[in-house]
Amino acid sequence: MSVGQIAHAVSVGVVGAGQIGRTVAHAFAEHGPVVLMDRDPDALAQATAAIRRAHLARLLRKATTVPGDVLMERITTTGDLHRAATAGLVVENVTEDAELKLAVHRGLAAAPPGTVIAANTSVIPISFLAKAHEDPGRLLGLHFMIPATEIRTVELITGPATAQATAERATRILDDAGFAAVTVGDGPGFVANRVLMPMVNDAAALVRTGVAAPADVDAVFTACNGHRLGPLATADLIGLDTVVHSLRMLVRFTGEERFQPDPLLLRLVGEGRSGRKAGRGFFSYGTGAA
Repeated sequence: MSVGQIAHAVSVGVVGAGQIGRTVAHAFAEHGPVVLMDRDPDALAQATAAIRRAHLARLLRKATTVPGDVLMERITTTGDLHRAATAGLVVENVTEDAELKLAVHRGLAAAPPGTVIAANTSVIPISFLAKAHEDPGRLLGLHFMIPATEIRTVELITGPATAQATAERATRILDDAGFAAVTVGDGPGFVANRVLMPMVNDAAALVRTGVAAPADVDAVFTACNGHRLGPLATADLIGLDTVVHSLRMLVRFTGEERFQPDPLLLRLVGEGRSGRKAGRGFFSYGTGAA
């Protein structure tokens, strides 16, 4: 989409300026206007700085042709939830905490008619979040991967009440922004994290019990199985705190204790070793790695 066409692009509201929210905002801003919302001014400042750095790296790799100043002009920051909710599509990206997400969705329920409301959730069922909406037909899940600027495939989750027109409109908006959608049904963890989170948990247990070092666990998946990243490097990228939250949500929404976070994950998070964003997790990273 050229700069001249941007005026006709659907605006996107992004709620939550954390690690995933800022990459979602960055990805959409390469194609059109974005309103990035967070109640924490420091989080907004950190997000815009991170987007500038990440975009410069993309320009140097020739992964984008959008000039940096143009990109940043397309992003409006705000602390007002309702301002973000006036976009054609609004994507909620807050911490994987069921009650917090439900509270945010109560606010998003006041969005104008026609706005598509999406939950970027790792585990929490769309049917649960639909309780906050008088019109659950316009709610769906969009599970973006980190970083959304590089991984352009999205898990699109249709809840029991999601209208077909909502899913179709979301798919068109995603397509215009260079994303491909894989549509799946509702359920705790959906597809990606119902498989990935137990894998990370089991990999952590292998390290804790001395079966293999983190690098060797991941080498089996990258060198033998052809994965782009091993489960522990993936966990570091996601954030080990987010992994712990997600596992606890799997316990809550499935009732299965097998998803309880491994003690090693809890210890690393307790020590502040939450992954790339902290500089250390299962592996060590330089400053500004996130």
